[in-house]
Amino acid sequence: MSNPLLDFSGLPRFVEITNEHIAPAIEALLEENRALIEKVRTDVQAPTWQNFVQPMVDASERLSRAWGQVSHLNAVMNTPQLREIYNANLPLITQFYAELSQDVLLFERFKQLRKSSEFSHLTSARKKIIENELRDFRLGGAELPSEKKQRFLQIQKELSNLSSKFNDNLLDATNAYELLIEDVKTVVGIPADVLQTAKELAAADSKVGWKFTLHMPSYLPVMQYADDRNLREKMYRANATRASEFDSPAGSDKDNMLLIKEILKLRQEEAQMLGYENYAEVSLATKMAASPQQVLDFLRELGTKAKQYAERDLQALKQFAAEKLNLPKIEAWDVAYVSEKLREERYNFSDQEVKQYFQEDKVLSGMFGLVEKLYGIQIRPVLASREVQCWHPDVKFFDILDVSGQLIGQFYLDLYARATKRGGAWMDEAVTRRRIDDQQTEKHKIQVPVAYLTCNFSAPVTINGQLRPALFTHNEVIVLFHEFGHGLHHLLTRVEDLGVSGINGVEWDAVELPSQFMENFCWEWDVVSEMTCHIDTGESIPRVLFDNMLKARDFQNGLQMMRQIEFALFDMHVHFDYKPDGNKTVLQLMDEIRNEVAVIIPPDFNRFPNSFAHIFAGGYAAGYYSYKWAEVLSADAYSAFEEVASTGVVNAVTGSHFLEEILAVGGSRPALESFIAFRGREPELDALLRHNGMGMV
Repeated sequence: MSNPLLDFSGLPRFVEITNEHIAPAIEALLEENRALIEKVRTDVQAPTWQNFVQPMVDASERLSRAWGQVSHLNAVMNTPQLREIYNANLPLITQFYAELSQDVLLFERFKQLRKSSEFSHLTSARKKIIENELRDFRLGGAELPSEKKQRFLQIQKELSNLSSKFNDNLLDATNAYELLIEDVKTVVGIPADVLQTAKELAAADSKVGWKFTLHMPSYLPVMQYADDRNLREKMYRANATRASEFDSPAGSDKDNMLLIKEILKLRQEEAQMLGYENYAEVSLATKMAASPQQVLDFLRELGTKAKQYAERDLQALKQFAAEKLNLPKIEAWDVAYVSEKLREERYNFSDQEVKQYFQEDKVLSGMFGLVEKLYGIQIRPVLASREVQCWHPDVKFFDILDVSGQLIGQFYLDLYARATKRGGAWMDEAVTRRRIDDQQTEKHKIQVPVAYLTCNFSAPVTINGQLRPALFTHNEVIVLFHEFGHGLHHLLTRVEDLGVSGINGVEWDAVELPSQFMENFCWEWDVVSEMTCHIDTGESIPRVLFDNMLKARDFQNGLQMMRQIEFALFDMHVHFDYKPDGNKTVLQLMDEIRNEVAVIIPPDFNRFPNSFAHIFAGGYAAGYYSYKWAEVLSADAYSAFEEVASTGVVNAVTGSHFLEEILAVGGSRPALESFIAFRGREPELDALLRHNGMGMV
């Protein structure tokens, strides 16, 4: 217990964890797991859940929880020292799990359990876990001949290291860029709170002026509001060339394109070793979609319906830019700026005006109030203490209680951007719900699930000597609701077996259903009016302003949808029919796809793939289409609430049904079965098109 990473009796002890704790803890846990595996794989008894599966679940969970804390700290409190230790231990973790998935004796014992009489008496959740294990053994190389297993293992280690390096390069490139502006004329148009933060950043470096960075709370407002076109171009170019040959020495390992080439080669080799034609087929083996071609057909069908709307959006932008802004040609660094000006004129509001109503505390209380009504739960803040340790002073912690006051879940909330945190927003597991049996007392307890919810929003700022609370754009509110939807999927599960509890075991192209579902409530008056309070007047958002926002909901949805389809097509093609050793480069493939579907073509220097961490350093390889696939599910699921809107979309009866059939069941059954159980039929595309203002095309 002197090593906090080896204490699993409660919440992580973040305040006490030091870099020196990591290697000894991982070494001890790997040793424990290997000893346990050797015991169960050679046991002469017939395998059962209790003597075979459960011991491995217990040992593996301790390892994953400890490593999960290290990985989390590496993502949110990154330092050179921690990064070095993380990267030194990552190959050990990767090798252990790769070896585990190749273990023929374990594979055979799982097959033996699958064929045994006990299998028919197991719960559906445990049956699903065993079926998933058998599938994962095959995908892990267990059926490979012994002479090929070592190479397969080496591929896993190399891919793990390359993905980590990809993320490191992206974070380093983001942190390395800064632009100091001293001329006040150059920052005209940028909101006051953004300028205040930029001024404080410059002052921290003992400089006068405004320091802008590529972190989103700094970058996005510049692109959206700065009147100075040269400033926008500088920022755009810096962001579009991160971790590329433009900001790295020739041949440097800081250029992510070099990593991409290696990643694609290794993934293709892995796929062929497993008997697949390409990596896309490997990826889809664990998803709802049946084949790469089905995904491509889905994306192109959606693109065919959306493109006319995207072209209409672009034409409106061009016309407005020429007539009102004296911009005869829109460049990539003009799009966000012109779009904001057009929205202000067309709908009589700006993002900055709306932002004044979304104070952090009010948004959180409104979001919590919504889910309390929907699902019959209570959310309560908990102060940091020896039992509740947070990794940064800005982090908040909350309990989730059921109607009787019983604790059913807990979560950390880390909202603000900082240099030590990787970009984006995400939910991750700290602890997963499961049943723990005490064989001696024949009693059991339920392990309470815990989640990390992480965003990169603007922190509170001091203006005229007064600290003002953090203000969120409406889009940031949507992001927060999205991640909280993931969190609820993890936290409100009622499954008692780790392998399919919460988001575990859920097909990747369905895991976005609960998160995208939550986004819809950000467009409901009854919800928004309860979570707004103007920073100066204290008034809730006026109905006329909200109605204008609602009218603008479909603003440029065509452009946005085609952009997502462009990324998803690139991801699928680069893992399906692209040849890493062929004559075509990754950038040429990107250009081909843009020429097919995009209506706005970025400049030649744009190196978007170099920062596409979702597919080259995350879990979305040949799976980025999941956002659109799951959006069909989420829009259709939300339409069930719209159908009873006469009593209000915040409907506890429909909410309870959604909880029971979607959130509570986790991965214990196929996602399509869960959707049909909730909706009474298979999903339909109509709701997605309607929600995006594209009607019944």
